Amino acid sequence: MESTTYALPATPKQIAYARALALRNQTLLPWEVQQDRRSLSAWIDAQAKLTPATALDSLPSSKQVAFAERLARIKRRAVPDECFRDKGLMSTWIDGNK
Repeated sequence: MESTTYALPATPKQIAYARALALRNQTLLPWEVQQDRRSLSAWIDAQAKLTPATALDSLPSSKQVAFAERLARIKRRAVPDECFRDKGLMSTWIDGNK
């Protein structure tokens, strides 16, 4: 006799929760994962452990801002406003004004 295993389809609640996690983590929910209850459950477990991407991740740290302002006072110039909105720009401005 052959032993065949049938994949159970994912439940609507699983799919809804997976979509919410995908939005929170700013990632794609693969189509193949949505077809099988076990694979979707594994995907949900992996995504639930991740920390959500936030807008604060791109902001410069308080130490970066303090150092840039100290450099600006020494050089007698202002830190551009856009540097306060992006950590990469702030780092580039600091490197150029040391």
